Amino acid sequence: MFSIGEFSKTCQVSVKTLHYYDKIGLLKPVKVDALTGYRYYSQPQMEEMLLIQRLKRYGFSLEEIRGMLACGEKRELFSKLLQQKEKLLQQKQETEQVLRELSAHLLDFERTGDIMGYQKGYEIQVVEAPERNVIASRQNMSVDEFGKYYEKLYQRVPEEKVTPNGMVGAVYYDKEFNRECSDIELVVGIREREKADRTIEKGLCARTLHRGAYSTLSEAYAALVTWIGENGYRCSGAPYEFYLRTQFDGLSPEDWETEIFFPIEKK
Repeated sequence: MFSIGEFSKTCQVSVKTLHYYDKIGLLKPVKVDALTGYRYYSQPQMEEMLLIQRLKRYGFSLEEIRGMLACGEKRELFSKLLQQKEKLLQQKQETEQVLRELSAHLLDFERTGDIMGYQKGYEIQVVEAPERNVIASRQNMSVDEFGKYYEKLYQRVPEEKVTPNGMVGAVYYDKEFNRECSDIELVVGIREREKADRTIEKGLCARTLHRGAYSTLSEAYAALVTWIGENGYRCSGAPYEFYLRTQFDGLSPEDWETEIFFPIEKK
């Protein structure tokens, strides 16, 4: 057996941390001396401690690690590790995208001397938006659930014998935006008016084109709202967006294009 000091030194973990792991039931000493209160650890616990440290580096919380160690099922442990790998890869992609955005922002700032210069690059147009026949799915959803509901919409295409026209988008009905739960309608444009769930009506809109990742769409929305207020208009309906160029075209996020429409009327 190892004293807590020996165990601490070998595994390069503080005694304070070992006391905490004991307290939360993550790693209890194999023996506690009844007289002195000294804690002792075994050789197998050294391996367990090393695994805990590795799982922490992978980004698992202590609560998650405790559950994984208690499980012991190899298949479930492998599945959790695989899921964590996918999560870390996603985080890596998001970090790389943020770095690209930051680099572009720095270049623009250096060139113009305006830290908000990127916000002024949107071209706002007043257009008569055409009517669009769509099949639709509207519910309270998170942004991360878009894929699930789009999949259900596209399952309807062969079942209902409709012809997509390439227009895919979303309509936002809530006055406030909540990424985790908002009243959103996902739409897929189709050619057959008689088979559509509804028609997005034609009408006067302020329109702009956003180039870049969806994480920065708020910049385009802010530019539109500012322009509408400064030019004698007001919003008269739910804003909507169409995804013109996406990852499904084999493009990196900075090359994605999203067309945004705000229905408007004169004040």
